[in-house]
Amino acid sequence: MKRSDKTIVVNQVAAKLQNAQAIYLADFTGLNVASISDLRNKFREEAAKHGIELEFQVIKNTLIRIAAAEAGIEGLEPYLEGPTAVAFSSDIAVPAKVLTDFSKEHDGLPQVKAGVVEGDLFTADQVKQLATLPPREVLLSQLLGSLQSPIQGLASVLQQTVSKFVRVVDAIAKEKETQS
Repeated sequence: MKRSDKTIVVNQVAAKLQNAQAIYLADFTGLNVASISDLRNKFREEAAKHGIELEFQVIKNTLIRIAAAEAGIEGLEPYLEGPTAVAFSSDIAVPAKVLTDFSKEHDGLPQVKAGVVEGDLFTADQVKQLATLPPREVLLSQLLGSLQSPIQGLASVLQQTVSKFVRVVDAIAKEKETQS
């Protein structure tokens, strides 16, 4: 690869590192080309399904090191040994889940090395924990449900108070009618 080509790749990778919410490093040793293609397809399917940016790319360690330095990401150096693939994503949980599920189906391959989530370095175990999170849509609906519950309770209490007031006024009106 020419020096000018390397510079272009480094700039592209640095931009992806800066723009991604989550970055995952994986060792793909033992996977054949067909399996890597299958994994890339799974990433594309999940990206389309969730409407997120999600990419899986094999990149030389030296280029990742340089790009990470340019992007201001520290702590990746110990994980940049051996064959390395990088998953870039605008979502935190989806790529972790794809890597973990694919690994279960393919005898533990690829092996997640580490991740960077919103600027924080995550170990392989922490990435596996992220994979157990429900999708973003489910988390948002759970949050909405928990926010909606107190509002519904307040509306119910206010409605009961108003209906009690109406019953009292109605009872007073009936009592005055019987007195006249």
